[in-house]
Amino acid sequence: MTTREPDLSVTIAGVKFRNPVIAASGTFGFGKEYEGLVDIASLGGICTKGLTLSARPGNPGRRLHETPSGMMNSIGLENPGIPGFLENELPRMRELGPVVIANLSGSTAEEYVQGAQLLDAPGVDMIELNISCPNVKAGGMAFGLDPESAASVTRQVRKAAPHKPLMVKLSPNAPDLGAVARSCVDAGADALSLVNTFKAVAIDIHKRKPVFDNTSAGLSGPAIRPIALRMVWELFETVKVPIVGMGGIASTADALEFLLAGARAIQTGSATFAHPSLMNDIVAGIRDYMKEKGFADTGRLSIR
Repeated sequence: MTTREPDLSVTIAGVKFRNPVIAASGTFGFGKEYEGLVDIASLGGICTKGLTLSARPGNPGRRLHETPSGMMNSIGLENPGIPGFLENELPRMRELGPVVIANLSGSTAEEYVQGAQLLDAPGVDMIELNISCPNVKAGGMAFGLDPESAASVTRQVRKAAPHKPLMVKLSPNAPDLGAVARSCVDAGADALSLVNTFKAVAIDIHKRKPVFDNTSAGLSGPAIRPIALRMVWELFETVKVPIVGMGGIASTADALEFLLAGARAIQTGSATFAHPSLMNDIVAGIRDYMKEKGFADTGRLSIR
């Protein structure tokens, strides 16, 4: 064990994060929602809510449903639209301190392109291209299931936002995740993030109908962590770009598993709802672990 303070910083696609802990898209708003509950300035980065070209009201009906060791959601990409984000949310996000990652979503390739053109602006540090959302009726996950469609939208967004590092968020529901990942990298992705939620169904036995109006929804939480970890482990051998891992992380030990498996950084999502200061605890826990092991920097964490 060493008493020297380790360097927790990580660099992904040329962007330096003060540490490898990032708030996942859709679970942390735009950061300001957690002021007073979280030491936001100590985080590595914040992924915005999924942003679409125009404002969206989200899905009707029930949006959240608790499951054993998990949670299902069908939010439907409720957001203020990219112009609204740039005008009303981005300035405050910049003041918070962490790296700003804009999560770009859409229903058509044209929407993705137009959105990327707007996000190719000062103040946005990185774009996370969301081709993996399972709780909207059109677009989203459809692009992330097939290597050709994933490559096409990645290539178009890469061209539309040439000044921004591009991270593509992958769907665990893809029949061949490795093929999708390789196609995105070949099309210009600088990094990959995974996994998004798993497509799932819940039925209300009393009403005798699906819980969600859209029938299926996205499953997250500790129940998916071992599967997500396996996917990160396998993808590390498939691609040569940085990987940001996520999926059911609810403790320092969970985060360290992903970092040891080869992830350059991690994102936490659902667990933040129950434990708002979890990310602060994970940052401190990673620091303690590195001091205990005598690691001077995060490059020593991976066992790959």
